[in-house]
Amino acid sequence: MPLATTETKKPLLGLTLDELKAVAADAGLPKFAGGQLAKWIYEQHVTSIDAMTNISKDGRRQLEDAYEIGCMPHIHRQESVDGTVKYLFPTKSGKSVETVFIPDGERATLCVSCQVGCKMNCLFCQTGKQGWEGDLTAADILNQIYSLPERERLTNIVFMGQGEPMDNLDNVLRATEILTAPYGWAWSPRRITVSSVGVKNKLKRFIEESECHVAISLHAPTHEERAELMPAERGMSIQEVVDLLKNYDFSHQRRLSFEYIVFGGKNDTLRHAQQIVKLLSGLDCRVNLIRFHQIPDVPLHGADEKTMETLRDYLSSHGVFTTIRASRGQDIYAACGLLSTAKKNEKSKT
Repeated sequence: MPLATTETKKPLLGLTLDELKAVAADAGLPKFAGGQLAKWIYEQHVTSIDAMTNISKDGRRQLEDAYEIGCMPHIHRQESVDGTVKYLFPTKSGKSVETVFIPDGERATLCVSCQVGCKMNCLFCQTGKQGWEGDLTAADILNQIYSLPERERLTNIVFMGQGEPMDNLDNVLRATEILTAPYGWAWSPRRITVSSVGVKNKLKRFIEESECHVAISLHAPTHEERAELMPAERGMSIQEVVDLLKNYDFSHQRRLSFEYIVFGGKNDTLRHAQQIVKLLSGLDCRVNLIRFHQIPDVPLHGADEKTMETLRDYLSSHGVFTTIRASRGQDIYAACGLLSTAKKNEKSKT
Protein backbone atom coordinates (compact mmCIF):
# COMPACT_ATOMS: atom_id res chain seq x y z
CA MET A 1 0.00 0.00 0.00
CA PRO A 2 1.48 3.40 -0.96
CA LEU A 3 2.27 5.85 1.82
CA ALA A 4 -0.03 8.81 2.31
CA THR A 5 1.03 12.09 0.72
CA THR A 6 0.93 15.42 2.50
CA GLU A 7 -2.40 16.09 0.79
CA THR A 8 -3.96 12.80 1.99
CA LYS A 9 -2.50 12.59 5.47
CA LYS A 10 -5.09 12.99 8.21
CA PRO A 11 -4.68 15.72 10.84
CA LEU A 12 -4.27 14.72 14.47
CA LEU A 13 -5.41 18.20 15.47
CA GLY A 14 -9.16 18.04 16.01
CA LEU A 15 -9.22 14.44 17.25
CA THR A 16 -10.71 13.61 20.65
CA LEU A 17 -8.88 11.55 23.26
CA ASP A 18 -10.74 8.37 22.31
CA GLU A 19 -9.87 8.93 18.67
CA LEU A 20 -6.22 9.53 19.50
CA LYS A 21 -6.18 6.28 21.47
CA ALA A 22 -7.54 4.50 18.39
CA VAL A 23 -4.83 6.13 16.24
CA ALA A 24 -2.17 4.93 18.68
CA ALA A 25 -3.58 1.39 18.66
CA ASP A 26 -3.63 1.30 14.84
CA ALA A 27 0.04 2.35 14.85
CA GLY A 28 0.92 -0.51 17.20
CA LEU A 29 1.61 1.82 20.13
CA PRO A 30 0.71 0.99 23.76
CA LYS A 31 -2.67 2.08 25.14
CA PHE A 32 -1.26 5.03 27.08
CA ALA A 33 0.19 6.52 23.88
CA GLY A 34 -3.18 8.12 23.04
CA GLY A 35 -2.83 10.29 26.13
CA GLN A 36 0.72 11.13 25.12
CA LEU A 37 -0.48 12.25 21.71
CA ALA A 38 -3.10 14.50 23.32
CA LYS A 39 -0.48 16.10 25.58
CA TRP A 40 1.94 16.72 22.74
CA ILE A 41 -0.77 18.32 20.61
CA TYR A 42 -3.01 20.18 23.03
CA GLU A 43 -0.53 21.01 25.80
CA GLN A 44 2.81 21.26 24.01
CA HIS A 45 1.49 22.47 20.64
CA VAL A 46 4.07 20.54 18.64
CA THR A 47 4.22 21.19 14.92
CA SER A 48 5.57 17.77 13.87
CA ILE A 49 5.10 14.17 14.91
CA ASP A 50 8.88 13.81 15.11
CA ALA A 51 8.87 16.26 18.04
CA MET A 52 6.99 13.71 20.18
CA THR A 53 10.18 12.46 21.81
CA ASN A 54 8.65 10.06 24.35
CA ILE A 55 7.15 8.00 21.53
CA SER A 56 9.55 5.52 19.92
CA LYS A 57 11.14 6.36 16.59
CA ASP A 58 9.41 3.38 15.01
CA GLY A 59 6.09 4.52 16.47
CA ARG A 60 6.61 8.02 15.09
CA ARG A 61 7.36 6.61 11.65
CA GLN A 62 4.18 4.55 11.81
CA LEU A 63 2.20 7.67 12.67
CA GLU A 64 3.87 9.76 9.97
CA ASP A 65 2.84 7.25 7.32
CA ALA A 66 -0.78 8.33 7.61
CA TYR A 67 -0.97 11.40 9.86
CA GLU A 68 0.29 14.94 10.34
CA ILE A 69 -0.29 17.42 13.15
CA GLY A 70 -2.54 19.48 10.88
CA CYS A 71 -1.34 22.93 11.92
CA MET A 72 -0.76 25.54 9.21
CA PRO A 73 0.73 29.01 9.82
CA HIS A 74 -1.04 32.13 8.62
CA ILE A 75 -0.35 33.29 5.07
CA HIS A 76 -1.15 36.97 5.56
CA ARG A 77 -1.26 39.45 8.45
CA GLN A 78 -2.72 42.95 8.73
CA GLU A 79 -2.52 45.19 11.79
CA SER A 80 -4.96 48.00 12.52
CA VAL A 81 -4.07 51.37 13.99
CA ASP A 82 -5.96 50.26 17.12
CA GLY A 83 -3.83 47.10 17.58
CA THR A 84 -6.36 44.65 16.15
CA VAL A 85 -4.69 42.03 13.96
CA LYS A 86 -6.36 40.13 11.11
CA TYR A 87 -4.86 36.84 9.97
CA LEU A 88 -5.53 34.83 6.85
CA PHE A 89 -5.28 31.10 7.53
CA PRO A 90 -5.23 28.34 4.91
CA THR A 91 -7.58 25.37 5.19
CA LYS A 92 -7.02 21.73 4.33
CA SER A 93 -9.38 22.19 1.35
CA GLY A 94 -7.06 24.78 -0.18
CA LYS A 95 -9.24 27.80 0.61
CA SER A 96 -8.65 30.42 3.29
CA VAL A 97 -10.46 32.12 6.17
CA GLU A 98 -9.97 35.29 8.19
CA THR A 99 -9.41 35.36 11.94
CA VAL A 100 -9.26 38.49 14.10
CA PHE A 101 -7.13 38.98 17.24
CA ILE A 102 -8.45 41.81 19.43
CA PRO A 103 -6.19 42.91 22.32
CA ASP A 104 -7.76 45.10 24.99
CA GLY A 105 -5.59 45.65 28.07
CA GLU A 106 -5.37 42.39 29.99
CA ARG A 107 -8.13 40.90 27.85
CA ALA A 108 -7.39 39.40 24.43
CA THR A 109 -10.19 37.98 22.28
CA LEU A 110 -9.94 35.87 19.15
CA CYS A 111 -12.79 35.98 16.64
CA VAL A 112 -12.69 32.65 14.77
CA SER A 113 -14.41 31.49 11.60
CA CYS A 114 -16.29 28.22 11.16
CA GLN A 115 -17.07 28.28 7.43
CA VAL A 116 -15.59 29.63 4.22
CA GLY A 117 -18.22 32.24 3.44
CA CYS A 118 -21.77 31.82 4.74
CA LYS A 119 -25.19 30.61 3.57
CA MET A 120 -27.22 33.04 5.67
CA ASN A 121 -26.84 36.00 3.27
CA CYS A 122 -27.68 38.72 5.79
CA LEU A 123 -28.11 42.03 3.97
CA PHE A 124 -25.55 43.89 6.07
CA CYS A 125 -22.75 41.29 6.07
CA GLN A 126 -19.84 41.10 3.64
CA THR A 127 -19.31 37.41 4.44
CA GLY A 128 -22.87 36.70 3.31
CA LYS A 129 -22.14 38.39 -0.03
CA GLN A 130 -19.31 35.89 -0.51
CA GLY A 131 -21.75 32.98 -0.43
CA TRP A 132 -20.94 29.58 1.05
CA GLU A 133 -17.75 27.86 -0.12
CA GLY A 134 -17.53 25.05 2.43
CA ASP A 135 -17.48 24.05 6.09
CA LEU A 136 -14.31 24.16 8.14
CA THR A 137 -13.20 20.92 9.77
CA ALA A 138 -12.53 20.89 13.51
CA ALA A 139 -8.82 20.98 12.63
CA ASP A 140 -9.36 24.08 10.46
CA ILE A 141 -11.23 25.78 13.30
CA LEU A 142 -8.68 24.86 15.95
CA ASN A 143 -5.74 25.79 13.72
CA GLN A 144 -6.82 29.43 13.95
CA ILE A 145 -5.97 29.17 17.66
CA TYR A 146 -3.17 26.59 17.48
CA SER A 147 -1.15 28.58 14.93
CA LEU A 148 -1.94 32.05 16.27
CA PRO A 149 1.29 33.89 17.18
CA GLU A 150 -0.50 35.47 20.19
CA ARG A 151 -2.03 32.17 21.35
CA GLU A 152 -0.61 32.41 24.87
CA ARG A 153 -2.21 35.84 25.38
CA LEU A 154 -5.77 34.72 24.65
CA THR A 155 -8.40 35.13 27.35
CA ASN A 156 -11.55 34.65 25.24
CA ILE A 157 -12.71 33.12 21.97
CA VAL A 158 -15.81 34.15 20.04
CA PHE A 159 -17.28 32.22 17.12
CA MET A 160 -18.30 35.39 15.33
CA GLY A 161 -16.08 35.29 12.25
CA GLN A 162 -17.03 33.90 8.86
CA GLY A 163 -19.94 31.46 8.80
CA GLU A 164 -22.95 30.41 10.88
CA PRO A 165 -21.83 28.06 13.69
CA MET A 166 -25.14 26.18 13.78
CA ASP A 167 -24.76 25.42 10.07
CA ASN A 168 -21.51 23.56 10.84
CA LEU A 169 -22.58 22.35 14.25
CA ASP A 170 -20.77 18.99 14.46
CA ASN A 171 -17.38 20.58 13.82
CA VAL A 172 -18.10 23.53 16.13
CA LEU A 173 -19.12 21.16 18.94
CA ARG A 174 -16.02 19.04 18.38
CA ALA A 175 -13.79 22.12 18.46
CA THR A 176 -15.38 23.50 21.63
CA GLU A 177 -15.19 20.06 23.28
CA ILE A 178 -11.44 19.93 22.65
CA LEU A 179 -11.01 23.51 23.81
CA THR A 180 -12.73 22.74 27.13
CA ALA A 181 -11.84 19.06 27.78
CA PRO A 182 -9.21 18.14 30.42
CA TYR A 183 -7.21 16.30 27.72
CA GLY A 184 -7.44 19.33 25.42
CA TRP A 185 -6.93 23.01 26.15
CA ALA A 186 -8.90 22.69 29.42
CA TRP A 187 -10.47 26.13 29.03
CA SER A 188 -13.57 27.07 30.95
CA PRO A 189 -16.56 27.15 28.55
CA ARG A 190 -17.25 30.59 30.04
CA ARG A 191 -14.31 31.88 28.01
CA ILE A 192 -16.01 30.91 24.76
CA THR A 193 -19.02 32.54 23.06
CA VAL A 194 -20.78 31.00 20.08
CA SER A 195 -23.06 33.17 17.97
CA SER A 196 -26.05 32.23 15.83
CA VAL A 197 -28.82 33.77 13.78
CA GLY A 198 -31.00 30.91 15.04
CA VAL A 199 -31.22 27.64 13.11
CA LYS A 200 -34.14 25.34 13.86
CA ASN A 201 -33.18 22.15 15.74
CA LYS A 202 -29.48 23.05 15.64
CA LEU A 203 -29.66 25.87 18.22
CA LYS A 204 -31.49 23.61 20.68
CA ARG A 205 -28.87 20.93 20.25
CA PHE A 206 -26.03 23.37 20.80
CA ILE A 207 -27.54 24.73 24.01
CA GLU A 208 -27.98 21.22 25.38
CA GLU A 209 -24.63 19.78 24.26
CA SER A 210 -22.40 22.74 25.11
CA GLU A 211 -21.90 25.00 28.12
CA CYS A 212 -20.39 27.89 26.16
CA HIS A 213 -21.99 31.32 26.17
CA VAL A 214 -24.67 31.98 23.55
CA ALA A 215 -24.96 35.12 21.40
CA ILE A 216 -27.97 35.63 19.16
CA SER A 217 -27.89 37.92 16.13
CA LEU A 218 -31.05 39.99 16.67
CA HIS A 219 -30.80 43.20 14.55
CA ALA A 220 -34.58 43.72 14.43
CA PRO A 221 -37.28 42.86 17.00
CA THR A 222 -40.13 41.94 14.66
CA HIS A 223 -40.54 39.14 12.15
CA GLU A 224 -41.19 41.36 9.15
CA GLU A 225 -38.30 43.74 9.74
CA ARG A 226 -35.82 41.01 10.66
CA ALA A 227 -36.76 39.00 7.56
CA GLU A 228 -35.85 42.02 5.40
CA LEU A 229 -32.36 41.99 6.90
CA MET A 230 -31.88 38.29 7.56
CA PRO A 231 -33.36 35.56 5.32
CA ALA A 232 -32.79 33.05 8.14
CA GLU A 233 -35.73 34.66 9.97
CA ARG A 234 -38.02 32.72 7.64
CA GLY A 235 -36.50 29.43 8.79
CA MET A 236 -36.54 30.20 12.53
CA SER A 237 -38.19 33.41 13.64
CA ILE A 238 -36.75 35.53 16.42
CA GLN A 239 -39.88 34.78 18.45
CA GLU A 240 -39.18 31.05 18.08
CA VAL A 241 -35.58 31.67 19.13
CA VAL A 242 -36.66 33.57 22.25
CA ASP A 243 -39.31 30.97 23.12
CA LEU A 244 -36.64 28.27 22.91
CA LEU A 245 -34.17 30.21 25.05
CA LYS A 246 -36.75 30.67 27.80
CA ASN A 247 -36.55 26.92 28.45
CA TYR A 248 -32.97 27.25 29.72
CA ASP A 249 -31.35 28.90 32.73
CA PHE A 250 -28.99 31.77 31.91
CA SER A 251 -29.20 33.37 35.34
CA HIS A 252 -25.90 31.97 36.62
CA GLN A 253 -22.50 31.82 34.94
CA ARG A 254 -23.60 30.94 31.44
CA ARG A 255 -24.34 34.17 29.58
CA LEU A 256 -26.93 34.92 26.93
CA SER A 257 -26.49 38.01 24.77
CA PHE A 258 -28.18 39.54 21.76
CA GLU A 259 -26.17 41.32 19.07
CA TYR A 260 -27.90 44.34 17.53
CA ILE A 261 -26.34 46.30 14.68
CA VAL A 262 -27.92 49.75 14.71
CA PHE A 263 -28.99 51.11 11.32
CA GLY A 264 -29.92 54.77 11.04
CA GLY A 265 -33.67 55.19 10.50
CA LYS A 266 -34.14 51.44 10.15
CA ASN A 267 -34.11 49.82 13.60
CA ASP A 268 -33.16 52.63 15.97
CA THR A 269 -36.46 54.27 16.96
CA LEU A 270 -38.33 54.35 20.26
CA ARG A 271 -40.77 51.83 18.80
CA HIS A 272 -37.92 49.40 18.17
CA ALA A 273 -36.62 49.90 21.69
CA GLN A 274 -40.06 49.16 23.14
CA GLN A 275 -40.39 46.04 21.00
CA ILE A 276 -36.96 44.79 22.11
CA VAL A 277 -37.98 45.17 25.75
CA LYS A 278 -41.21 43.27 25.08
CA LEU A 279 -39.48 40.53 23.08
CA LEU A 280 -36.76 39.87 25.67
CA SER A 281 -39.00 40.14 28.72
CA GLY A 282 -38.35 37.24 31.11
CA LEU A 283 -34.87 36.42 29.75
CA ASP A 284 -31.65 36.85 31.72
CA CYS A 285 -29.65 38.49 28.95
CA ARG A 286 -27.77 41.50 27.72
CA VAL A 287 -27.87 43.43 24.46
CA ASN A 288 -24.74 44.55 22.65
CA LEU A 289 -25.31 47.47 20.31
CA ILE A 290 -22.94 47.42 17.32
CA ARG A 291 -22.01 50.16 14.90
CA PHE A 292 -22.75 49.39 11.26
CA HIS A 293 -19.79 49.39 8.89
CA GLN A 294 -20.75 50.27 5.34
CA ILE A 295 -20.35 47.62 2.66
CA PRO A 296 -20.77 48.16 -1.11
CA ASP A 297 -24.21 48.17 -2.72
CA VAL A 298 -26.14 47.94 0.55
CA PRO A 299 -28.79 50.65 1.19
CA LEU A 300 -28.12 50.89 4.92
CA HIS A 301 -26.18 53.38 7.01
CA GLY A 302 -25.11 53.55 10.62
CA ALA A 303 -26.92 55.47 13.35
CA ASP A 304 -25.24 58.45 14.98
CA GLU A 305 -23.68 58.19 18.43
CA LYS A 306 -26.48 60.08 20.19
CA THR A 307 -29.11 57.71 18.77
CA MET A 308 -27.12 54.69 19.93
CA GLU A 309 -26.71 56.14 23.41
CA THR A 310 -30.45 56.94 23.59
CA LEU A 311 -31.27 53.35 22.58
CA ARG A 312 -28.82 51.98 25.15
CA ASP A 313 -30.19 54.15 27.94
CA TYR A 314 -33.81 53.28 27.17
CA LEU A 315 -33.15 49.53 27.14
CA SER A 316 -31.05 49.63 30.31
CA SER A 317 -33.63 51.72 32.16
CA HIS A 318 -36.31 49.19 31.20
CA GLY A 319 -34.50 46.15 32.58
CA VAL A 320 -32.40 45.08 29.56
CA PHE A 321 -28.72 45.52 30.38
CA THR A 322 -27.25 47.10 27.25
CA THR A 323 -23.79 48.19 26.13
CA ILE A 324 -22.36 49.79 22.99
CA ARG A 325 -19.64 47.53 21.70
CA ALA A 326 -16.40 49.24 20.74
CA SER A 327 -15.65 48.99 17.02
CA ARG A 328 -12.21 47.52 16.31
CA GLY A 329 -10.16 46.98 13.18
CA GLN A 330 -12.37 48.86 10.74
CA ASP A 331 -9.39 50.20 8.76
CA ILE A 332 -8.29 46.65 7.89
CA TYR A 333 -11.83 45.35 7.29
CA ALA A 334 -11.72 43.29 10.47
CA ALA A 335 -14.77 44.81 12.17
CA CYS A 336 -18.17 43.16 12.51
CA GLY A 337 -19.66 42.12 9.17
CA LEU A 338 -16.58 42.95 7.07
CA LEU A 339 -14.79 39.59 6.84
CA SER A 340 -14.56 38.05 3.38
CA THR A 341 -12.13 35.79 1.56
CA ALA A 342 -14.02 35.62 -1.75
CA LYS A 343 -11.32 37.38 -3.78
CA LYS A 344 -8.48 35.56 -2.02
CA ASN A 345 -10.07 32.16 -2.63
CA GLU A 346 -10.73 33.08 -6.27
CA LYS A 347 -7.06 33.98 -6.72
CA SER A 348 -6.01 30.63 -5.26
CA LYS A 349 -7.76 28.87 -8.15
CA THR A 350 -5.70 30.65 -10.79
